[in-house]
Amino acid sequence: MKPILRIQLSLMMFMQFFVWGAWYGQMSKYMTDQLHATGDQVGSAYAAFSIAMIVAPFFVGMLADRFFQAQKVLGVLNILGALILYVLTTITDADTFYWVMLLYCLTFAPTIALTASISMRNMANPEKEFPAIRVFGTIAWIAVVNLVGFMGVGDKVTIFQISMISAALLGIMSFFLPNTPPTATGPTSFGQIIGKDAFVLFKDRSYLIFFISSVLICIPLSFYYTWANPSLTDGFKAAFPTADPASFRIENMMSLGQVSEVLFMLLLPLAYARVGVKNILIIGLVAWIIRFVFFGYGQPDTSLWMLYGAIFLHGVCYDFFFVSGMIYTDAKAGEKIKSQAQGLISLATYGLGMLIGSIVAGKVKDMYTANEVTDWTNVWLVPAGIAGLSLVFLLLFFRDKKTTNA
Repeated sequence: MKPILRIQLSLMMFMQFFVWGAWYGQMSKYMTDQLHATGDQVGSAYAAFSIAMIVAPFFVGMLADRFFQAQKVLGVLNILGALILYVLTTITDADTFYWVMLLYCLTFAPTIALTASISMRNMANPEKEFPAIRVFGTIAWIAVVNLVGFMGVGDKVTIFQISMISAALLGIMSFFLPNTPPTATGPTSFGQIIGKDAFVLFKDRSYLIFFISSVLICIPLSFYYTWANPSLTDGFKAAFPTADPASFRIENMMSLGQVSEVLFMLLLPLAYARVGVKNILIIGLVAWIIRFVFFGYGQPDTSLWMLYGAIFLHGVCYDFFFVSGMIYTDAKAGEKIKSQAQGLISLATYGLGMLIGSIVAGKVKDMYTANEVTDWTNVWLVPAGIAGLSLVFLLLFFRDKKTTNA
């Protein structure tokens, strides 16, 4: 890969996750503290993201596969998203917030698959080259979460203002990315508009099992994104009631998860070649179970190591399941449907799985909350159990070769 191309793709991935990381992990605390939202309302707001992941990526992926250069689609979506984020910063009602967030997510959700597709379409060997580009997304998440933490604005509207400015910059920058023209030709049917082309992947039994497993594991993933920040904040407040909550710097603590993500991202190509996709997925699922148990039983004053362990396991959990899943999907897809194929895996993970997970996470939190006090141990044991079921399902039904070829 030429150096200028590597720089362009790395910067694109950095900005993509800077936009996302500014608000995603902090939204639950913002809604709880500033909008006085219930757990169910918070879960619904995260579900809005998942609804968008179901509705938007296939349609936009089809546009990129058939009609427009993918980088131009990415640019238009980010500029529209920045405008909607501006409106979002003026909302003070939790129910209204949901509808504006849903509208924003309809512009943001397709960009996840688009950035992956633009990257892989400009690579000779995505299996080896993509992790080194994708890692800049993780670095961006670390940077913006630490920025939010040091500024002490994790529960302020500032998180959306940071995202708004970043989205506008990425939108402008996208028009200068490598030209990624459409690859599919011929007449277009309604089935192609809804992403039918990518459904051919389900004829492969191993990919179908992988798709179902991805849906299942994203249910507990929703618990992490939705409640890790408030859970840690409550734990530190209970352990150190006289301390200034700003001194806990929860966002900075959680950014260690992305640090581990960088480390394991760099190890992923070696692991993918050495142990095969099934073993990588198994390792990722076992890590999910352990981390939720650690979140459930860790205490800031007596077992802080468990909380740090739960955070640091994020690299294994995310990279060994979700990033390897992007590579696995790219290897299974034909040349003409790569954008839609990435949309398909986005549907499984951030769409179906996290839609169910966000709703369940909100209801479980309310179930274990009484007099504004949440029993976080019981909350975290729920996703631990679901991750365990996902592991059993994968062990019983997934069969695939050690390696796959793009």
